[in-house]
Amino acid sequence: MFAKLKSWLFPSSPQPLLYMRLGPKGKDANPLMLQFFTWDCLHESMSWWKHFEAEIPRLSELGFTQVWLPPPNRPAEVEGRGYDAYDLWDLGEFEHKGQVKTRWGTREELLQACKVAEEHGIDILIDAVLNHKLGADSTEIVRARPSRPDNRLKDAGPEREIEAWTVFSYPGRAGKYSKFKWDQSCFSGVDWDHKTKEKGIFRLTGPGHKGWSRNVDTELGNYDFLLGVDIDHRHPGVQEDLLNWGPWILETTGATGFRLDAIKHIDRKFLLHWVLLILFSCIFNRIYKFLRSKKRVEGLESLICLPSVGLHLASFKRFKLMFSAEYWSGNLKLILPYMKTFKGETAFFDVPLHMNFHHASRERTRYDLRKILDNTIVQAKPNVAVTFVDNHEWGATLKFKRMQSYYSEVMATLVIILFLDLHLITFFITYAQENAGSTYLSHMTGHGRVQIDNQGWGTFSCFANNVQVWVKSVDVAA
Repeated sequence: MFAKLKSWLFPSSPQPLLYMRLGPKGKDANPLMLQFFTWDCLHESMSWWKHFEAEIPRLSELGFTQVWLPPPNRPAEVEGRGYDAYDLWDLGEFEHKGQVKTRWGTREELLQACKVAEEHGIDILIDAVLNHKLGADSTEIVRARPSRPDNRLKDAGPEREIEAWTVFSYPGRAGKYSKFKWDQSCFSGVDWDHKTKEKGIFRLTGPGHKGWSRNVDTELGNYDFLLGVDIDHRHPGVQEDLLNWGPWILETTGATGFRLDAIKHIDRKFLLHWVLLILFSCIFNRIYKFLRSKKRVEGLESLICLPSVGLHLASFKRFKLMFSAEYWSGNLKLILPYMKTFKGETAFFDVPLHMNFHHASRERTRYDLRKILDNTIVQAKPNVAVTFVDNHEWGATLKFKRMQSYYSEVMATLVIILFLDLHLITFFITYAQENAGSTYLSHMTGHGRVQIDNQGWGTFSCFANNVQVWVKSVDVAA
């Protein structure tokens, strides 16, 4: 009785990877996500979406269950990667700056690739860039006050009028999918005064503006502003447009989840509400389609109300999505409060583990590998962590800590594999004597050889700063 009361009063920490969708239903392969792009990638003879479509059968054979695609939205620049988000609703369908396709291809090519991925048992994750916009269609005069770059809570000058690129009217799309048009009231700050040609951080201060959001990371005093034109997620029109876009992009592409970009800069209360509403919307749509097929939809809409921010939907096990958040910090103590805020509705990329890999690759033989998992998400909250070695950002910013060599990347990957399959190592040690008299060959070099003695012992060697894999000779022959 007391145990039940205790579990009700003090529920255990949510473990999203135990109930999120990590791959197609019925697929037995271990979950494995592939980021199918780098910062500078392009194919020499076809669009990136076409290239992805061509690679899907091979990716399925290799055991990938999820593919994280680059942002499919219209970028500000013709060759923009999508992180310079101009229009979330344009997937390469409308003319912009004299071109219809995005860097990655056209809308039709994207949807065809997503369809082929589904046919081969691979889930698609959409990279959601919800923090900022770039590439406005025109300027307007606004009141603003410059903020200090090292502490955005302190002013760097008096309030004044600036000319800001804050009007997004989307003439090419002409209201298709969304009629909402953005202006200065939708933003909290900008990084450019076109009137004086001055670059800086300008907090908008005119009527209706509320300053920086308080529900963001406290780095640099307040880390609401990252770059470009900073979205104010407290604006009702902004909320409605973004809340409509989430379910729409999933329905349009057939994707089954999101990678959430730059969450430390986004109002976390809104972002949690956004995640919950998408879950709710997908559940409702499934119920609605089922009842419509049974001709029982009359009056259904009146029974549905929007979820409150505090609603926890992890119990809906029959419909699953994947949300994985990017909080870029190597400090686990800063990430843990965000995990608590999101109440188990999103996993987190393990940036602290990536930082440990980076330090190990620099220190080489001086690094104590016993500490490789110290102060990481996978150590503190293993069923919240999405582990990785490198990602697209190393080519875009010096803030990203890349591995120092190819072998460093290989060794980091092996740490992830061996840690996640720790029971396999235990099995080998426990039953070593069963391998007495066996011969193991080097899978990496082709000429290494280890003979196991009658007690089940053998000496397995590996050169410094290298990787070695030993395989039983019978398995090699097979």
